[in-house]
Amino acid sequence: MEIPSDRTDLAKVDVSGVRRAVNIDLLDGQPLRPGDWVLIHVGFALSKIDEDEARAALEFLEGIGQAYEDELAALRDSGPEPEG
Repeated sequence: MEIPSDRTDLAKVDVSGVRRAVNIDLLDGQPLRPGDWVLIHVGFALSKIDEDEARAALEFLEGIGQAYEDELAALRDSGPEPEG
């Protein structure tokens, strides 16, 4: 994580291997250091979290994604066979 000296409202962070600028103004007095975990949504850091909270959030999101994938597969399987 890097906080540019000219833009203290932004931090440059690695998100899933991609370097992004994230707005950190909503953290209100929660100072960030390299290695800190933050919950990010659409480019905004919403709260500082610990590693256990980060792991739980990731598991939750992966579960939602799997349910969505399962539903899509069921919909594909329930439709008519493609002609060809």
